[in-house]
Amino acid sequence: MSRLNLRIDFDEDRAIGPGKVKLLELIDALGSISAAGRQMSMSYRRAWLLVDSLNKCFREPLVASHAGGTHGGGASLTPAGAAVVRHYRAVEAAALAAGASHIDALRSALADPIIAGSSAASPSPTGKRRKSKGKNTDHRSVLSAS
Repeated sequence: MSRLNLRIDFDEDRAIGPGKVKLLELIDALGSISAAGRQMSMSYRRAWLLVDSLNKCFREPLVASHAGGTHGGGASLTPAGAAVVRHYRAVEAAALAAGASHIDALRSALADPIIAGSSAASPSPTGKRRKSKGKNTDHRSVLSAS
């Protein structure tokens, strides 16, 4: 199954892509920066730095943090954050639709996948044969059998 990953670079320092959008979607679903970060196997600090960068990247903050209290803190998407996610997903869907036939053509031009553990040598990008990386492969036995 092929998939299209889309990253939009606005300039040298500002970009948005699938990871940041997924983080925003998880913050929206879970109501917490730390829970969203954990879901993506990242530290709270990393998640917070990404949110801080996104909040500074756009004219309006995308994520609002709520101070802790009796029920604890949390975070939620602002209307601007929800709009950014919606627009990103729309661009992603449009790119996928526009490129579907080309993606299919690329997929059909792919070589068959190499089966893990296969002892057969496979061609390298230079056209030379590579030796298999299998352990205990004794290529001398092939030579001595003739």
